[in-house]
Amino acid sequence: MASSAFRFEVEHTDATSQGRAALWTTPHGVVQTPAFMPVGTAATVKGLTPDQLAAAGVQMVLANTYHLALRPGADVVAELGGLHRLMHWNGPILTDSGGFQVFSLAKLTRVDDEQVLFRSHLDGSPFALSPETAIRIQESLGADCIMCLDECPPHGVSPEQLQAAVDRTTCWAMRCKEAQQRTDQALFGIVQGGTDPVLRERSARGLVPLLFPGYAIGGLGVGEEPSAMYTALETTVPLLPADRPRYLMGVGRPIDLVEGVLRGVDLFDCVMPTRNGRNATAFTSRGLLRLRNACHQRDPRPLDEECDCPVCRQFSRGYLRHLFLANEMLGPILLSLHNVAFYQRLMADLRAACRADRGTEFRAIQLARWETSF
Repeated sequence: MASSAFRFEVEHTDATSQGRAALWTTPHGVVQTPAFMPVGTAATVKGLTPDQLAAAGVQMVLANTYHLALRPGADVVAELGGLHRLMHWNGPILTDSGGFQVFSLAKLTRVDDEQVLFRSHLDGSPFALSPETAIRIQESLGADCIMCLDECPPHGVSPEQLQAAVDRTTCWAMRCKEAQQRTDQALFGIVQGGTDPVLRERSARGLVPLLFPGYAIGGLGVGEEPSAMYTALETTVPLLPADRPRYLMGVGRPIDLVEGVLRGVDLFDCVMPTRNGRNATAFTSRGLLRLRNACHQRDPRPLDEECDCPVCRQFSRGYLRHLFLANEMLGPILLSLHNVAFYQRLMADLRAACRADRGTEFRAIQLARWETSF
């Protein structure tokens, strides 16, 4: 149901992999893919201003339906002009449907074929989320890209439970598509199925005929081994339309981004850059750097000598470590900013590698340079 304001154009597919460089046009701007979206769950990427995000190269951000519906409320967001005006973010925004909270808040949920019933993590009050409600809330929030309500089961559930989640997700996708009223939002279907290739195919074959303008891959990064995730991507991506964006939900280790791109994924999101930043851990061209370690106390070097972000241009490791040990709020802000910039630079480098038919070579070089595991 998305309007002509959306257009996805594959510019080049890497000759050495399935990686591709594309342009995704949305009502709030063009996104060069592959792209990484920082997570702004409550309509803010923690600790960072919209201007800082844009300066770091961020093209698109993610916000969350469940959390915003509880606080401040979708009606409040709408009254204040929608998410773009509320956040003062002029670029594209994607909203998750709340389906991931079925997984992350499992102890507070009850799921049946009709809906998900939550007990609010804020005050314990009941909150019902059906496919129709999820669409209505997301239409009030006003994001460019919205998601179907899905059921994201944990890793290790029985085959029967996994198939039930796949079939429920497909049913809910049909209901979401019927409920959608706005034509200026791209509604994505979400492929589930865990690491089971048969169920991944079952899910994709149920969703592709619904002709969504984009497709997400959910239910990965929930406890399975990385190799199992990569195999699941190899099974799933070829089942999805090549002329539409493919979005791997909630997966964010740098190595996983590289492996996902080379398997044909276009969009990613994860809390890792900011969560690690708040916990004194930086992503660098040589791997993870943990600032609380005493070896950084007198270190005059920047976090990453190959990085030109404002943090690396101005501040030393020793100073940044001091901020964390002194519990100064500037420390988490600066490390979050650096980490977000690192992720954006990585995606820009991946786009360039795909355009130059160097995707596989890029992976090999990065793996050799990342001295500590991501």
